[in-house]
Amino acid sequence: MPLTNKQKQYLKGLAHTLKPVVLLGSNGLTEGVIAEIDSALGHHELIKVKVPSEDRDLKTQIIETIAVNCQAILVQKIGNIAVYYRPSEEPKIELPRN
Repeated sequence: MPLTNKQKQYLKGLAHTLKPVVLLGSNGLTEGVIAEIDSALGHHELIKVKVPSEDRDLKTQIIETIAVNCQAILVQKIGNIAVYYRPSEEPKIELPRN
């Protein structure tokens, strides 16, 4: 489900006050971390993930891998923080139409 620019802006505004729910550690992206992110998305729909890495290419690859494995939409990426959105079966967040 692709998001319109208006919907992305709305989600960015909601995510502004959120704290990162998942912090990647020295082990990087493991199956346990992906499971935790998947669980957090199922519960919250909109989450922040902190991906500390000095290597930009590696950080970008990790962020994209999370989106693919968790079937989430990458809303925003700023520095080491990525914001993901995945609507649940009973959505808690109501997106603007257009």
